[in-house]
Amino acid sequence: MEDKSYEELMAALASVRSKTDFVPEIGLTLGSGLGSLAESMEVECRIDYREIAGFPVSTVAGHDGSFLFGKIAGRRVAAMNGRVHYYEGYPMQKVVMPVRLMRLLGAQAVLLTNAAGGINQTFRPGDLMLITDHISQFVPDPLIGPNTEELGSRFTDMTCVYDRELRETVLSSANMQGIDLRQGVYLQTVGPAYETPAEIRMFRNMGADAVGMSTVCEAIAARHCGLRVCGISCITNMAAGILPDQPLSHEEVQETGRKAGQKFENLIEQTIRDISL
Repeated sequence: MEDKSYEELMAALASVRSKTDFVPEIGLTLGSGLGSLAESMEVECRIDYREIAGFPVSTVAGHDGSFLFGKIAGRRVAAMNGRVHYYEGYPMQKVVMPVRLMRLLGAQAVLLTNAAGGINQTFRPGDLMLITDHISQFVPDPLIGPNTEELGSRFTDMTCVYDRELRETVLSSANMQGIDLRQGVYLQTVGPAYETPAEIRMFRNMGADAVGMSTVCEAIAARHCGLRVCGISCITNMAAGILPDQPLSHEEVQETGRKAGQKFENLIEQTIRDISL
């Protein structure tokens, strides 16, 4: 079985390197409505996804579609201002290409953020949740197919996907910023349709605290290629059926993400400042 994903990844790397020699310490993915952090970044180089060979382009409102290289809190960061999703029609290898590219550029850790629906009934829209673990069985594994040994081994351990030391750093950063940070298990669905109340009841029984349409596949690919992983969800709405007769909309997701923007920005900046690599 022929797999050209590594060749495409190397072509993307060459495209970026033709424009910048920036070597990041940390990779950062900004989720729906959470792009405000990009405005405070000291950007040294901005590359539109369309300028990178073979790179997927985000088609979702609230996702800018550019790679930003620069500094946050004095640390060298490569930030994805807008991600791509499996539901946009891309193969899973394309969806995780940005995370793999971060690793090849030199990043040692990646912070994955997302907008999520709250399943845990103690959560409220605007809360931030530190991801402690995930449930991946509702989306294709990005490692399916021929293994690329240059990236990682065939079978990747998932015992501790979300790095314990990084989680401790986030908790400490939240305490310093006076943020009441929630913790929980994140479940990824394929999307783009939102979940039904019956599905949410099933997810709750499985142990999920929040649900979204990204992040898990990226976390798996990141661990496969040796990146340390941390994930933070912004609870932008309560999941279907939690609040009776309340429909879900992407506009609500974006608006709540914007309202939580400053709190989120403070947490990410403090975390990046304090991360030990």
